[in-house]
Amino acid sequence: MKKLIIFALFATVGINFSCSESFLEVQPQGAASLTSLSNKSGVNALLIGAYSLLDGVGAGNTGRQSTISNYVFGGITSGDAVKGTDAGDQPEQSFIEQFTWFAENTYFNGKWQHTYDGVARANEAILLAKSPDVKDMTDAEKTQVIAEARFLRGHYHFEGKKMWNMIPYIDENTYKRDDPNSTKVANDKDIWPNIEEDFKFAVANLPATQAQKGRATKWAAMAYLAKTYMFQKKYSLAKPLLLDILQNSGKRLVDYHDNYRNTTNNNAESIFEVQFSVNDGSTGNNGNAGDNLNWPYSAAAPGRGCCGFYQPSQNLVNSFKTTAEGLPMIGKNKAGLEDTYNEVDLPNDQGVAANANFVLDVSQPVDPRLDWTVGRRGVNFLDWGKMPGFSWIRDQNYAGPYTGKKWMYYLADEGSSTHSTSRRSVNNNYRLLKLSHVILWLAEIEAEENNLAKAEEYVNLIRNRAKTSKVQDASVKNVVNPYPAGTFAANGKDYALNAVYMENRLEFAMEGHRFFDLVRWGIAEDFLNKMYIPKEGAPGKDLTGRTYNKRSYMIGKSFTAKNRYFPLPIDEILNSQKGGKPTLKQNDGY
Repeated sequence: MKKLIIFALFATVGINFSCSESFLEVQPQGAASLTSLSNKSGVNALLIGAYSLLDGVGAGNTGRQSTISNYVFGGITSGDAVKGTDAGDQPEQSFIEQFTWFAENTYFNGKWQHTYDGVARANEAILLAKSPDVKDMTDAEKTQVIAEARFLRGHYHFEGKKMWNMIPYIDENTYKRDDPNSTKVANDKDIWPNIEEDFKFAVANLPATQAQKGRATKWAAMAYLAKTYMFQKKYSLAKPLLLDILQNSGKRLVDYHDNYRNTTNNNAESIFEVQFSVNDGSTGNNGNAGDNLNWPYSAAAPGRGCCGFYQPSQNLVNSFKTTAEGLPMIGKNKAGLEDTYNEVDLPNDQGVAANANFVLDVSQPVDPRLDWTVGRRGVNFLDWGKMPGFSWIRDQNYAGPYTGKKWMYYLADEGSSTHSTSRRSVNNNYRLLKLSHVILWLAEIEAEENNLAKAEEYVNLIRNRAKTSKVQDASVKNVVNPYPAGTFAANGKDYALNAVYMENRLEFAMEGHRFFDLVRWGIAEDFLNKMYIPKEGAPGKDLTGRTYNKRSYMIGKSFTAKNRYFPLPIDEILNSQKGGKPTLKQNDGY
């Protein structure tokens, strides 16, 4: 099947709806360019332009501010990861990691800019598809384009909604070409209903499959609509959609690691993937460029030397510990306040020089998903050999001993999966919606509705997959098992919810979802302030009794109620003025 080539737009269209360099090189075009676009090829070019922003790159910012992984906003704020690198690099990320959020931070501005650039591109495609000047398309073809564009518009608004909560909704009827103030819309309404309607239209009008990989399908729209309901706790509306996907989409769970390999892109578990491409005639920006800082700091490592950002936390690593029976070390408090996994650290090489003797203690059983997620010294790193530890880390004393792994490539695939001019530009797609998401959302719903046996059944589908999937390193004591029948019922609803939350963490660690989940679950303050910040900042002690420094810069930091949502960018508030007054209102506390 042919893959959707997202860079095609740049060779065919010159309309000014982006600030990327590719567009700045083209002279502004007005009515003439619209006339030339008023055909099937032009409509599809605009639609591809809307798709092309899914990776977060091309909206006039650095890409890392709006990358689809959301590693800055959903990862380093969540307890799963630290900023990494060293103290002086990208200090704006440090402020975000430490919950010191300023409206002037350019990361917020970059994310906002990307959100509404994506919305604008989707609206441009819808407007042109609706134009009577487009005469070489059938009504059915136009409807499908509009459905895909509305799916994308729903996605971009969803990204903004989970970031800032109160944001303006902009559709194709809002924007007026002759009125530059038309999109200065107040953020005084809850836009969930608008997002729902976009996804509903997409569900009703998209096909179940697409000839080009990367285009939205009915199942992708259905999953996103269900996710929209989950964020609003509309469980009765989400459940039938999720069951329909589970029972009728033909999707199935695959080997766990197949969700993180370029050779298994667009696999049977994937519902919607953001497509990455390399060696395609582009400069490399199509190859996950938004995450190009998040690689080991060594020329002997994947990426070949830069830049050490987005390192897993010790808390995340500890969460993969299991009991002798292969179960998570969790308690009955749904926020995890009775969990015991973080009381003693898994052994690590914090503070141990690269040339010093180090043998990893593997006596503690762990969930095998740990070593597909985290690079740690003494454990196989894909086909690169044992991860050497200190020499792959830019500043271990500051950022810790671990590196992320899910977006890395195999040494055997270097060249075929990496761009010719940058080994940090890769074609390993980002799986935005997977069947595993669907299953764990169903588990969450059943736990919320106190159907604990059914919730346990869904969680065990995921745990059985972890048990039967291949392992990264057989020398590690990999032990994972499903919950014995009746475990959830015996321990109660809050235990069941905690088990669901933990399974989400283990399954999707380092994928940028967790912070937004902590907020929607209502446990962010308890977990971050009691289980993460004070313990990640304090000196560590591992199973061998060895002590060492951890992330001392987190001492004294705290997550407060205002941190449930990020501040609106101050520049956007200033630029929203109409009649001398801003139309945008800042979130409380900023």
